[in-house]
Amino acid sequence: MSRKMRLLAVPTLTVAALAMSGAPATADGADGTYSSTLGQLNGTTGTGSITVRLTGNEATVSLDVSGLGETFVEGPYPHVQHIHGGAQGTCPTAAADQNGDGFVSTTDGSPFYGGILTTLTTSGPTGPEEALNLALAGQGGAYTIERTFEMNQETQDALKAGTAVVVVHGVDPMTATGDEGGFNSISDISPDLSVGATSPALCGPLVAQQVVAMPRGGADTGVAAASADNLGVVALGGVLVLAAVGGTSVVRRRNS
Repeated sequence: MSRKMRLLAVPTLTVAALAMSGAPATADGADGTYSSTLGQLNGTTGTGSITVRLTGNEATVSLDVSGLGETFVEGPYPHVQHIHGGAQGTCPTAAADQNGDGFVSTTDGSPFYGGILTTLTTSGPTGPEEALNLALAGQGGAYTIERTFEMNQETQDALKAGTAVVVVHGVDPMTATGDEGGFNSISDISPDLSVGATSPALCGPLVAQQVVAMPRGGADTGVAAASADNLGVVALGGVLVLAAVGGTSVVRRRNS
């Protein structure tokens, strides 16, 4: 059976094993902008970037990916993507492959990026229960997801703690590092999918962007703004200079 035939579309599935077993302490003040340039895993040749802007509970997400697996069974390849968190806040390397099949599976990577907190769906709900909803996944080799939604507290906590990581799943069978048998073996998180279909393809920690505060009164140009007091000092200095020049002239005339 070919690799592509193993990528079977399925209805919404719940991935309880990857959901966080307990929520971290409530965080305050997670507002800000977080971004990541996504790195490659499992032979992926694609690229991706994401920006998350959070104000209160409202999150605006912009995700762009390209160069991923394009088709399966003559249809677009569905790529699910999530914000994980609660672990190390990093992405795994090839050394994380536990069974030597050539793939860093979702489970292999979980000690690094943690459980699923938010599903970055194309529309509709964004909870962990939508983790394998292929109907709401990114479709094809290149796509953009831009949407605003209410972000749950667990994800906000991970952003503030620096443990939030974005993972895009679905390895291209044409570039996968593992062999075909490994790619087509039963997924570690769903018996209806293959390892290749659910393993991470792109991964990146979400990092808070530093905001440089502008000095009061605008950007510092090296020239101090003239206040009323400063103007008075300048004027007084001008008078003293003129007086000094005038006095010098009188002395010169007397000497002549």
